[in-house]
Amino acid sequence: MRLHVADHPLIAHKLTVMRDENTESPTFRLLVDELVTLLAYEATRDVRVTQIQVTTPVATTTGTHLAAPRPIVVPILRAGLGMLEGMTRLLPTAEVGFLGLQRDEKTYEAITYANRLPDDLSGRQCFVLDPMLATGHTLVAAIDYLLEKGARDVTAICLLAAPEGLRTLDEAIGERGDVTIVTAAVDERLNEHKYIVPGLGDAGDRLYGVVD
Repeated sequence: MRLHVADHPLIAHKLTVMRDENTESPTFRLLVDELVTLLAYEATRDVRVTQIQVTTPVATTTGTHLAAPRPIVVPILRAGLGMLEGMTRLLPTAEVGFLGLQRDEKTYEAITYANRLPDDLSGRQCFVLDPMLATGHTLVAAIDYLLEKGARDVTAICLLAAPEGLRTLDEAIGERGDVTIVTAAVDERLNEHKYIVPGLGDAGDRLYGVVD
């Protein structure tokens, strides 16, 4: 597993405003969208391409085109939906699949409740959107699911990560796939409730409000 922390002043600035508990949902949603686009730029650095011939108004030249099969973007419901537009802005031709995973607040394990993905992901580059890599259980479940469907090249884009979650993911995935984590920051730790510290709270609630 590879880890890429996107060290950029604009990313740090947006993340700082998002951390502020006084930042309201509309601003938070806008900042997530902008931050994901910046992270997506880093995450797609190794996206597969092919060369094609194009004719400009002046001459014929060799250009670059995204290779087939198209990449697939997989937001983890529900908070991952807030990252989808920022990602597809950079990869508009990508297909979009969905995974519904939620954390059991007693065991902190991930529970799958919905999925909408192709049956065969062989040869596909997969980009998973999950705002918070905390315990790592949700992302492990998501990547396991993709690997079971034949994927081998998986990049997860997270706003924040905790050291505990990174260790869990590294131990669980091992050498079974080519997995990269792209994040804006790796924070200090998890607290007793398994929230990232200093973190930014519950990303889903801050995006969409509290839903009982």
